[in-house]
Amino acid sequence: MIEKLAKILGYDGVLCTPEDLAVYSYDGTFAEGVPRAVVLPETTGQTSEIVKLAAEARIPLVARGMGSGLAAGSVPINSESIVICFTRMNRILEIDAQNATVQAEAGVVTADLQAEVEKQGLFYPPDPSSIRHSTIGGNIACNAGGPRCLKYGVTSNYLLGLTVVLADGRILKTGGKPIKDVTGYNLTSMFASSEGTLGLITEALLRLVARPTQVRTALAEFDSLANASHTVNAILAEGIVPATLELVDQTAIVCIEEAMHLGLATDVEAVLIIETDGSDESTVVREIDAIGRICRESGARTVKVAKTGEERDGLWKARRSVGSSLARKAPNKLGEDITVPRSAIPEVVERLRGISAKHGLPIAIFGHAGDGNLHPNILFDKRNPEQWSKVQRMMGEIFEAALSVGGTLSGEHGVGVLKRPYFEHALGTVSVDVQRRIKHALDPLNILNPGKMFED
Repeated sequence: MIEKLAKILGYDGVLCTPEDLAVYSYDGTFAEGVPRAVVLPETTGQTSEIVKLAAEARIPLVARGMGSGLAAGSVPINSESIVICFTRMNRILEIDAQNATVQAEAGVVTADLQAEVEKQGLFYPPDPSSIRHSTIGGNIACNAGGPRCLKYGVTSNYLLGLTVVLADGRILKTGGKPIKDVTGYNLTSMFASSEGTLGLITEALLRLVARPTQVRTALAEFDSLANASHTVNAILAEGIVPATLELVDQTAIVCIEEAMHLGLATDVEAVLIIETDGSDESTVVREIDAIGRICRESGARTVKVAKTGEERDGLWKARRSVGSSLARKAPNKLGEDITVPRSAIPEVVERLRGISAKHGLPIAIFGHAGDGNLHPNILFDKRNPEQWSKVQRMMGEIFEAALSVGGTLSGEHGVGVLKRPYFEHALGTVSVDVQRRIKHALDPLNILNPGKMFED
């Protein structure tokens, strides 16, 4: 098989030494699984040939970008798997300013794509926290979001078309540049959130919007986490839709400040990072002023509006450093991304704090509060069996807290392996049965990322 793959890719496109395989055995979680080989295609045609070989030999294929996933979706849990990594397919093929679209290969890093389109006055809004090292293909596979989702939506809202290699090696092209297209089933959307289980995404056609020219960013500090939670709904009730509305609790604030020394107040229970943007300066300023007033009326100790680009960058450096900073508190973390109705945020935050107190392990709470997407991170030491046992119970209680208020298991990380045991409980047997049938129709041999989402 190695020889056959090398004929397609050359020997530098096939990795099989223990040292190389170790690099592709994990993602942004603590899950691990070593594949039999790793392949690095450079074209859709090469990808198709690889899939045909794998289908003939019934070898599992696990799609991978930069491995920043937080649900073990790209971890090769089957030791016979071949990881197919798309990082060499990193070309931006076309920026069409007239139709406001960009065509890019799956391995393009999200921040690189954003930078290129912004040179032409255009804007690609989705901004996952892993923006500087996650890829467009992975973003689509997990329907990634980010802080700007409140105003602009998630990855699938910008998805116009795809090139997908199916499980038998055929190449499927979906969608296109027309703004309106209801010809047949919406196959483009079907592959969003599919986590590499239905087909291998090699190219994407993405919608762009006009780049906002005015931005204002504020930091509101709260002595009460409950007050900060209630403020989220108070802002939105005024009819203001900020570009971002982020919540960070005290546990995370302390870790960020210890790591980054940004001058954050560590004696507050929570902060909100809020940003408004647009093309009209007076409107953007008026909105941030109104938000500041609402925050103070809702119990904010202080509200600070960034006066310079450097101050704004500092606030976002703090927010994007949360995940890595938590390592100062414990050697391991289990980062979840439950999503709940906005009205339920205060209740769920209190329940999360109760779960933490009950089990005696800290939970750092942060996330995109404006759209109800919370990231409770359990901090623990996996080497301690007692702590690991607690984490597993806490994870179930966190999911139950979300589901009990009409929420869901994931807003942007996906199901992968970590949420798989709770999948049917969240969706119901009928939904899972329908999804299994779709999976079987497109991948009857079950070679595409087997063991993810569903219990095989």
